[in-house]
Amino acid sequence: MAEKVGQSFVQPTPSGKEELGKIEVAAEVIEIVAGIAVSEVEGIAATRGNIATGVVERFGKKVHNKGIKSGVTESGEIAIDVFCSVKYGYAIPKVAKEVQTQIRQAILNMTALETAEVNVHITGIHFEKEEVSVQE
Repeated sequence: MAEKVGQSFVQPTPSGKEELGKIEVAAEVIEIVAGIAVSEVEGIAATRGNIATGVVERFGKKVHNKGIKSGVTESGEIAIDVFCSVKYGYAIPKVAKEVQTQIRQAILNMTALETAEVNVHITGIHFEKEEVSVQE
């Protein structure tokens, strides 16, 4: 996993535009963008959180950066680690590749920042619960 060195990432000035100052994107923003992108991938059951995120979600607040960690590589580029579980019946390599693609594209579209790596950690398989009906 990448080391979390900085608290923000410097966004490049769009080409052809006058530079008016520095634009920084907080690491938490990168994680939220990645979390939303992961939730849109078919086959992902959930992302792994901790006790604190579980408590917050029970009170009705959605935690978008749950299971997402961002950091910087040795060369100073963005690295993302995603911890998630896949629904039973989906091809894990295909779902993981789609997660990587969605995250890279979402971060690029929203921040104009390139990601050096998106590491997907499959932490489990989610089985659908069968509903048992009682017949009289």
